[in-house]
Amino acid sequence: MNVRIFLLAAAAAGGLLALPSSSAESKETQAMKPDSSALRKATFAGGCFWCSEADFEKLPGVVEVISGYTGGRVPNPSYEEVSAGRTGHVEAVQVLYDPQKVTYRDLLEVFWRHIDPTDAGGQFADRGSQYRTAVFYHDEEQKRLAEESKKALAASGRFRRPIVTEILPAKEFYPAEDYHQDYYRKNPLHYGMYREGSGRNAFIRNLWGEEALRPKEEGRDTRWSGFRKPPAEELRRRLSPMQFQVTQEEGTEPPFENEFWNHKGAGIFVDVVSGEPLFSTTDKFDSGTGWPSFTRPIDPHFLVERIDRSFFMVRTEVRSRYADSHLGHVFPDGPPPTGLRYCINSAALRFVPKERMESEGYGEYLKLFTEAR
Repeated sequence: MNVRIFLLAAAAAGGLLALPSSSAESKETQAMKPDSSALRKATFAGGCFWCSEADFEKLPGVVEVISGYTGGRVPNPSYEEVSAGRTGHVEAVQVLYDPQKVTYRDLLEVFWRHIDPTDAGGQFADRGSQYRTAVFYHDEEQKRLAEESKKALAASGRFRRPIVTEILPAKEFYPAEDYHQDYYRKNPLHYGMYREGSGRNAFIRNLWGEEALRPKEEGRDTRWSGFRKPPAEELRRRLSPMQFQVTQEEGTEPPFENEFWNHKGAGIFVDVVSGEPLFSTTDKFDSGTGWPSFTRPIDPHFLVERIDRSFFMVRTEVRSRYADSHLGHVFPDGPPPTGLRYCINSAALRFVPKERMESEGYGEYLKLFTEAR
């Protein structure tokens, strides 16, 4: 049994595998499907798809990452079949990205920096052909760029052994079981144990440095740029059970029974984990849903949007950039001037009253209360 299968068994035995929480929000709103006409697709096999999914989702411009199986001969394989190594499939991820915000070259750079491209027998603690690495190209341009980047990596002298990662045409991609999707968010403790225990992080640090493990930012330095989310055990001590469930396990608090749904005082709302400035009371409105709702964020830089396909619908999830906290969702049914409704969980927020903003380091946002928004 490999490290990952052991952790899955232990998590299931202990009742720690995250299960979908009830979402009253889905009863109150219509699903919003983001415009995908300008998005492109990329497919990579980098060993454990839990890790590959987490690595790519941190990249600005990546809209969605799906864990799955591809490259083999068995249709609609199960995790157990692929893990046995007899289907010809590899664990892979399919990346949906906005080429206006992130390029295919950027994706290739992230891919090469998070694998051992010289290992033909698997990746780190996971052994077998199902964990081999590959770039699956969807068109001739992707093929050209992948081959160029592979040659450049080989010529860099960074590796003593040959680069064995294959460049292959994309084949049918089969999404993995639901419990594998966003595993690093649903089960952060077990994911963290696996990632460190597998040797992947140590390999990346030794070869590329600590910076390679940090989320890539959009060319902007803020006071939160160096923030690193504490381990799950520490967050459980710091946060209330509801705050942990919402921010770390994508939970949803009850409507009309949360701290800020009807809040009236002037000030700003910041991430409960990191303190990132998120929303202002100048943009708050009563949506009638029972959750705090806003027409826009204080600064879009501090938000990351992801496609959320849970509960048989397609919505746009909103997370904080540096703490990676689940905040809520954004919908296109809000009032002017934006027409948007950021429906946010109170448990993901901490309120900073206007009179304390200066002393707590948020003085630059006092202008929100003196200028028209």
